[in-house]
Amino acid sequence: MSDIVADLTQFLDRSPTSWHAVQEASRRLIAAKAVRLHEGDKWKLEKNKRYFVERGGSICAFSLPAKAPEKMTIIAAHTDSPALKLKPNPEIVAEPYHLLETEIYGGPLLSSWFNRDLAIAGRVVFEDKQGKTQEKLIYLPESPLFIPQLAIHLDREVNDKGLMIDKQDHLRAIFTLDKSKKNLLEPFLKKHVPFEEILSFDLFLVPIEKARFLGVSDEMIASYRLDNLSSSHACLNAWAKAPINHSLQIAILWDAEEIGSRTSDGAASTFMDDVLQRIKAFYDLSVEDYIRMKTESLCVSVDVAHAFNPNHAKKYDPLHQLIPGQGIAIKYNADKKYVTDAKTAAPVISACRKAKLPYQSFASHSNFSSGSTIGPIFAHTMGIPTVDIGCAIFSMHSTREVMAVKDHLDMCQLLTALLKR
Repeated sequence: MSDIVADLTQFLDRSPTSWHAVQEASRRLIAAKAVRLHEGDKWKLEKNKRYFVERGGSICAFSLPAKAPEKMTIIAAHTDSPALKLKPNPEIVAEPYHLLETEIYGGPLLSSWFNRDLAIAGRVVFEDKQGKTQEKLIYLPESPLFIPQLAIHLDREVNDKGLMIDKQDHLRAIFTLDKSKKNLLEPFLKKHVPFEEILSFDLFLVPIEKARFLGVSDEMIASYRLDNLSSSHACLNAWAKAPINHSLQIAILWDAEEIGSRTSDGAASTFMDDVLQRIKAFYDLSVEDYIRMKTESLCVSVDVAHAFNPNHAKKYDPLHQLIPGQGIAIKYNADKKYVTDAKTAAPVISACRKAKLPYQSFASHSNFSSGSTIGPIFAHTMGIPTVDIGCAIFSMHSTREVMAVKDHLDMCQLLTALLKR
């Protein structure tokens, strides 16, 4: 097992939410000699140095060349995944059980959430004993919850007609069998959070099963949140390995992609532009030079793609079936859910050929809509040429996704080559 893959498994296991992913990304960037910046501070930048800045569940790293850059290479992914989120007042006593009520974040494959050990993870905002507002990340796998599915004897047609899920009533997790305990969540959290009073929280239910290898040769890896932590990890790995050159090298991981990106830290936010404006001021670039730099740049939007499932072959275009382990996917869509065009695909194809990396072209079956990425949002917001690529995975948006180890290694190599171009 390579060091890259070992580090990927650690990244997956330590990143149950987007905020945890940013925390893990920060550790890796600091190890790569990048300097942490804060948006609220006045930046004191230096040439030939590496920096990163966080905003909520997003993080942006950049390398500053010795001379004012004339182009950028941006590699981008997202930190969030489809999930079940606890509602603000989640506790329900439904005789004789104590339940936690959830709502749906993004588009999870809901059937995969039943009958699985689930932990509480996320962030808690609270007042401490001094009356100061604090924030703490938590991950609590030691007391799992679960969402029980109805036994087949009481749902005889489930195997023939499929699982019918009432999103309000069927996705409540059993917290405890002790109905005498009320307001249990706060004392449960207090074991881990030193609060005087909880002000608010963003908490999710997350599977506690760790990443592991599958296949007779350990050629696949299974985990929750491969979509899109695998791409985030590849971006971080490539950015850390690429030497600083004459271009502006940026790796950015956004939150909120699964819910449309229209948040303060999503791809439709000002985060990327705010960072670029401060870099523009550092190099004293004119407006004209800044616009010229954007037109000469490339953003590589990295997000997973649908692997060909042989049990459902009719769902795929026969000439665009993505096979795990047989190359990175270049993703096309005429309606621009993927923003790839001939011009932006060319540098990716050229880099693959020079590095002797396999690649595959992907387009959806015409009767089925494809997913979406940050690519079109970023291209529209920033006006920077963008290409959508990714690695093929099985069971996308489920609690257990699977990808080929080779594809991840190839993606790390490709992104490094693109940053060097």
